[in-house]
Amino acid sequence: MNRDQIEGKWTEIKGHLQEAYGDLTDDDLEQAKGDRDQMEGQLQQKLGKSKEEVRETMDKILAKI
Repeated sequence: MNRDQIEGKWTEIKGHLQEAYGDLTDDDLEQAKGDRDQMEGQLQQKLGKSKEEVRETMDKILAKI
């Protein structure tokens, strides 16, 4: 999924991310708004997950959409 597609489905993606990671706030997610690399970096920092864990979760979420 490219950046334009991510931005277009941002609200849906945010919901799935908040389901997967309950600690995330809207502010956390709005900082990345559509930029997958930035979003993954923020998830790593906030949640203490590895890059691979975050990327795998993102891949699963994006595959559902």
